[in-house]
Amino acid sequence: MNLEDHLGDIIRKARMMSNVSAELAAKAGGLSTGELAALEQSGVISTPPDIAALGQAIGLDGRKLERIARGWLPAEKDLGVWRELQIMTTSDGDMAVNNFLIWDEVSREAALFDTGWDAKQAVNLIEENHLQLRHLFITHSHTDHVAALPVIREIFPKVRLHSSAKHAPVDQRNRANDFIHLGSLRISNRATPGHAEDGTTYIIGTWPEDAPHVAIVGDAIFAASIGRGNQSWEVARQAVRDQILTLPPDTLICPGHGPLTTVIEERENNPFF
Repeated sequence: MNLEDHLGDIIRKARMMSNVSAELAAKAGGLSTGELAALEQSGVISTPPDIAALGQAIGLDGRKLERIARGWLPAEKDLGVWRELQIMTTSDGDMAVNNFLIWDEVSREAALFDTGWDAKQAVNLIEENHLQLRHLFITHSHTDHVAALPVIREIFPKVRLHSSAKHAPVDQRNRANDFIHLGSLRISNRATPGHAEDGTTYIIGTWPEDAPHVAIVGDAIFAASIGRGNQSWEVARQAVRDQILTLPPDTLICPGHGPLTTVIEERENNPFF
């Protein structure tokens, strides 16, 4: 799987975040403004820029940005380590989004994290594995992540909803330091706003055979990038620093778009940090 954000997307996001003009960024990278615009649009390098200098000018780690330019990707993940974790990807034709299903192998109790555009994959997995859907956790309320919410609630009327949306009923709102047991699994939440005011990361621990933690992060962080700072770029970046990159290095990061990654891979390769 390719990165959610190509090199040009990363550069454009960082330039917006740092409030650097196209003229200044282009000059730092040894490009014309037209060449920079083409790079931001396509992610393809036609005129080799000074990537390290360009990165420094727009607030990125230049060495890490050079790795992205050379084609870095996170290592392919063996989900057999987490036997009761399934990734689903749905699309509306233009935008693909990930959502996730976990369950306890003994009790068969399950939890869904976001709904994606279409509920069909989730419903099929629940039925095929003879699961009981107990919980639905929302990372944030952007349409692509909750589009199938009405369908899920219609099919599973007893499912318990969890979100950090201010307008949510009190009994559905995440609270700091709360945790929920799903059989032997333990689910906690951390606030990760910035991309969305209600942005939330869910940490799943105590997997069988001591498998590493899993962090379902929504759009807070992608492999080699971050979600757009709709609320605040600095709030978004600080939330990732404090709440996600402080997790154990082998924690599996499950983003809302693009490939799976790990905390250590993002510490070492994400140019925003």
